[in-house]
Amino acid sequence: MRCGKGFTLVELLVVVLILGALAAIAIPRISQSAETAKINACKTNVNLINSQIELYYANSGEWPANLNDLVKDSEYFPDGVPVCPLAIEYKYDTKTHRLGEHSHK
Repeated sequence: MRCGKGFTLVELLVVVLILGALAAIAIPRISQSAETAKINACKTNVNLINSQIELYYANSGEWPANLNDLVKDSEYFPDGVPVCPLAIEYKYDTKTHRLGEHSHK
């Protein structure tokens, strides 16, 4: 008979296998959620900048010549210019007066 208080090797292996299976399921979902959150934050920034471009036009009667004209006025971005979490540069299209298409992976 066994008198010791402890776990057998088989019990420990079962626990490790269960934890490994749970980790294999959870980790890809967590990393995918982080990427989705970055893409959504980027889309929100694009919408914010586009609405500030329209506000600039409503206030001044002319479109900004470039994004820097809009950025240097703290009335439009009091907390600073939004930065893309995917490290993609925002590009202002002077023909449509909106940010150009912003590609995501």
